[in-house]
Amino acid sequence: MTTLQTPGPTIGVVGGGQLGRMLAEAAAPLGVEVVVLDPTADCPAAPVARDQIVADFGDEAGIRELAARADVLTFEIELADQDVLERVSEDSGTPVHPKPATLETIHDKLVQKRELEDAGVPVPPFRKVMDAADICAAIDDYGAPVMLKARTGGYDGRGNVPVESKADAEAALDSVAGPAMVEAFVEFEREISIIAVKSKNEIATFPIGENVHEDEILRETIVPAGSSDAVAERAREVASDVLDVMEGRGVYGIELFETSDGEILLNEIAPRPHNSGHWTIEGAQSSQFEQHARAVLGWPLAATDLRSPTVSMNLLGDVEESQSATLHHADRILEMPGAALHWYGKREARPLRKLGHVTLSGRDGETTDELLETARELKRSVTFTSE
Repeated sequence: MTTLQTPGPTIGVVGGGQLGRMLAEAAAPLGVEVVVLDPTADCPAAPVARDQIVADFGDEAGIRELAARADVLTFEIELADQDVLERVSEDSGTPVHPKPATLETIHDKLVQKRELEDAGVPVPPFRKVMDAADICAAIDDYGAPVMLKARTGGYDGRGNVPVESKADAEAALDSVAGPAMVEAFVEFEREISIIAVKSKNEIATFPIGENVHEDEILRETIVPAGSSDAVAERAREVASDVLDVMEGRGVYGIELFETSDGEILLNEIAPRPHNSGHWTIEGAQSSQFEQHARAVLGWPLAATDLRSPTVSMNLLGDVEESQSATLHHADRILEMPGAALHWYGKREARPLRKLGHVTLSGRDGETTDELLETARELKRSVTFTSE
């Protein structure tokens, strides 16, 4: 039985970026308070969270303070230290969701792929990389190009480098700091993702989104995806199998490849709300952030049905060097019927940094193609460059 009272429960979040900000926004109507821990003073989540602890993501004293002020701990960034979270949880009795063990699996992409493959989840062919010769051997076996990935530290496309030929292997490896792995390059029909939620006794999935990446960075998400019903059902089956491997409650962003013959292959997993799920705030009956709050608290989940066709587009820094984050012509978005602007409150614009996003929800029978065209027009009309 879920009982509400005042004051309500508190979620402690390791990380105070835009995900922490939107989590706090979604938690407030439920009577749930959020305290974030982030090394950047006055981080994006600070204006809407109950409080911020200024400390590094792995700072044990800071995380102990966070645990003392929270009923449950979670994280919005993979840089959280799983060993510290495990130790603090055991000492304080404050649970962590998703479990630190899942975070440990996610931290190393090679470990992640091995565990998922062992569990029967379909993944592209992959192998460990020790030197450039391993990349060349992968090209012999898989064909060119292949995708070189940093095993640790990379997220949202960071640390992924396509290798077009054996001649590029050495330079590609030099560009990836630390240990690496290599995957066969998937000739996909489309990239899709499922935002899945795991709670105490139930699992929920949002409608499948179709993602458009450029330079390994997500630019657009279109919902519903153009996948057939059969492919969509297969994607949900794969997502369910992935959740069987993951430990602990919360939202998981599951990125998939749909091949030309309708096969589904896992790309990557994020054990947290995900950029490709931002559309849910306006486009679904509940948002991924509300679902994450409900799940980590052990509350019943909300409905995940689609309200209307929806397109979400990232606002990335279109600058050549760091400068003040000033969005020019924002009125073009604010005046557009059906458009919702999400501004993350970051002070600095850097090249391709995520500074906000725009969601367009369908009105009067608008199709996803029409919404996407309008969204792209809006994107072209705004800029962070000095005028």
